[in-house]
Amino acid sequence: MTKKISRRDFLSGTQIAIGASVLPLHNVFGAQQSDFKLPQSYYPPSHTGLRGSHDGSWEIMHSRVLGKQWPIQEYEENYDLVVVGAGISGLSAAYHYRKNHPDAKILILDNHDDFGGHAKRNEFDVGGKTRIGYGGTETIDTPSSYSEEAKKLIQEIGIDVEKFYQAFDQSLYSSMGLGKGIMFDNQSFHEQKLVVGYNKIPWQEFADKTPMNDQAKKDLVRIWTEEKDYLPDLTQAEKYKLLSKVSYYDFLKNYVKVDQQVLEIFRRWGMSFWCVGIDEVPSTSIQSYDGGMPGLNHTLERSGYRGDEPYIFHFPDGNASVARLLVRKLIPEAVPGTTMEDVVLSRVNYDLLDGQPDSRINIRLNSTAVNVGHKNRSTKVDVTYVRNHQTHTIRANKCILACYNSAIPYLCDELPTKQIEGLKYNVKVPLTYTKVMVSNWRAFAELGLDFVYYTNDFFKQVELDYPVSIGEYQFNSSPDEPMILHMCHSRHSPDIKGPDQWREGRRRLLSTPFSVFEGHVKNQLDQALGSNGFDVDKDINAITVNRWPHGYSYSNDLIWEPEWPNEESKPWVQGRKIYGRIAIANSDAGASADTNAAITHGIRAANEVLSI
Repeated sequence: MTKKISRRDFLSGTQIAIGASVLPLHNVFGAQQSDFKLPQSYYPPSHTGLRGSHDGSWEIMHSRVLGKQWPIQEYEENYDLVVVGAGISGLSAAYHYRKNHPDAKILILDNHDDFGGHAKRNEFDVGGKTRIGYGGTETIDTPSSYSEEAKKLIQEIGIDVEKFYQAFDQSLYSSMGLGKGIMFDNQSFHEQKLVVGYNKIPWQEFADKTPMNDQAKKDLVRIWTEEKDYLPDLTQAEKYKLLSKVSYYDFLKNYVKVDQQVLEIFRRWGMSFWCVGIDEVPSTSIQSYDGGMPGLNHTLERSGYRGDEPYIFHFPDGNASVARLLVRKLIPEAVPGTTMEDVVLSRVNYDLLDGQPDSRINIRLNSTAVNVGHKNRSTKVDVTYVRNHQTHTIRANKCILACYNSAIPYLCDELPTKQIEGLKYNVKVPLTYTKVMVSNWRAFAELGLDFVYYTNDFFKQVELDYPVSIGEYQFNSSPDEPMILHMCHSRHSPDIKGPDQWREGRRRLLSTPFSVFEGHVKNQLDQALGSNGFDVDKDINAITVNRWPHGYSYSNDLIWEPEWPNEESKPWVQGRKIYGRIAIANSDAGASADTNAAITHGIRAANEVLSI
């Protein structure tokens, strides 16, 4: 018997009046493929405003969770494989399946108006020139750590990671004397003040410029300069075991014994990575973050997966170019060109993604799956989806669900109870990547800044774009030229612990209008740059808010995570098991918010259905 999941389990507490936003749906029978063809002018990367999980992409699924039903119709189309989700995992699954089954007829469905999932591309037109930013997944992080399957796929779609050593100018900002600054808030430090030179000028000089009290200044200098083992009586193994259950906050407070104001500097330091405060991040996890955190270097031996590999494997649009290269392999005419360099400026022909006569591969956007199941046909899978307020059912020999784990129990009610419990364990992490197109970055250069961290504000940071020039796309290296700024928001809820804080963050995010983001962008840029001539009303050309209420995959390395006795006992491993002719992909299946997991589990799911 299938266990019923409450609506709250999926919505994670999001209380929004959804019903009114969804218009009545009308069933359409016998639809022709040409009905799904997009117009030639269709080009979502150029849209600004509220993007990411944009309005129109999430309402149908939330209505499904609230109990709305779309009855299964007579099927209109027949496919060898249907993939639900056109993110990197779904595209990888489709690519791998087709490589092993070249004549397969494949349909990829996605609820968004663009493919790529969280690997979203943001384009801006400035003076007739295109500037490109990333709206989500930003880099091929540490490619040497990728699975063999993922490494092979990356190579097959045309990516040579060694080329990024030339494309990414690692010395540009430092050669200009730029570095980090901290905007101290007036609540914790009694004065709002920007201090430049963090980890660049001598620590005593930096501390003297801050609005901290005298003890906090001494402690900040001490933890960065003192060569001290704070756990001298323990072996490295004993230290690791202890500190894996001691938050970085508690380590600094109880072992290093720093002033409260030092804790307030670092409380939100990792919000763009873990989306929780340092009171919920184990000391062992934070040690290698951001080039190293103070107080641990002489206590715990340095560890971390990055090793000597720099954080440079980045296209101008982040991993949206990875998605584009996958689509090029699936539908070559849709993405003109042949190389990793030319894909950057290639204009995707969205009108060729779907509805082409005799096409074996179709990517159908703006299409939300609402029901997936074998029903009484053990050798077939019926997939019902909603597009443009119309309901369609298609039939497939096999299906891969490359969508959010938390959505799958509502799509497929046939799954066993244990698998459902594994899938709903995942609480995706909400966050927002906001891109601000500015006419120049002279104020940053004059202040000596490439990054500003805010100790307690809506956006955790503002930073200059990664300096990447690839193919015909050239980075604007002069401060008098336009620049894309990156600002990250993830709500910090100090009084809420565990995944509940992400549920609260999702509620807030879905109810926050664009105007609020815009207001915080202007206010925080004015705080940091206004005194150096930056005019928020004149120098901001455009703002794109990439809103991800269901953003990062569940983070399983935080302080509350239990020690699972073995791999099989982990909920996400239980959740990703193949069921009949339905396999499960996405980075959620690996509880890891990275492209390696997305590709690896896309290939795993494809192999599972290939074996049937």
